[in-house]
Amino acid sequence: MTSAHNRVAVLHGVNFDILDRRDPAVYGGLSLAELEHKVEGWARALGLGAIFFQTNSEGEFCEYLHRVPELADAAVVNAGAWTHYSRAIADALDVTGLPAVEVHLSDVESRDEWRRLSVFDGLVLAKISGKGPDGYREALELLAGKLGTGPA
Repeated sequence: MTSAHNRVAVLHGVNFDILDRRDPAVYGGLSLAELEHKVEGWARALGLGAIFFQTNSEGEFCEYLHRVPELADAAVVNAGAWTHYSRAIADALDVTGLPAVEVHLSDVESRDEWRRLSVFDGLVLAKISGKGPDGYREALELLAGKLGTGPA
């Protein structure tokens, strides 16, 4: 049974509600529900509880980040396009003070040049990109190690 002291908030940003309608060659073809189901299983196997949040509103994303320290001990953040320009979200992430990992389904480094910039640089333990859903498993493993519930 997972305690409240080893929960990971998994935050998805803009357009993740229509993930299964986006280019499957880039985003993998999974729905958000299917992705979250996979993430939940990986988290459980690592002794973590996963809680999920998705919004298309930048303000709501910031407000949720303000509450994350009351809900979880770490975060996995896939803010979508906001990753590349939202200083407001970066500031909200910084204020959490929690260990966090940035994840992207696609390989942002090999796509448009503007996608290579991350406003989360220096705020996250790692940036995992281009590994599809498995990037979330890698992020959870890193956080489990940091929280002392799984491999380092």
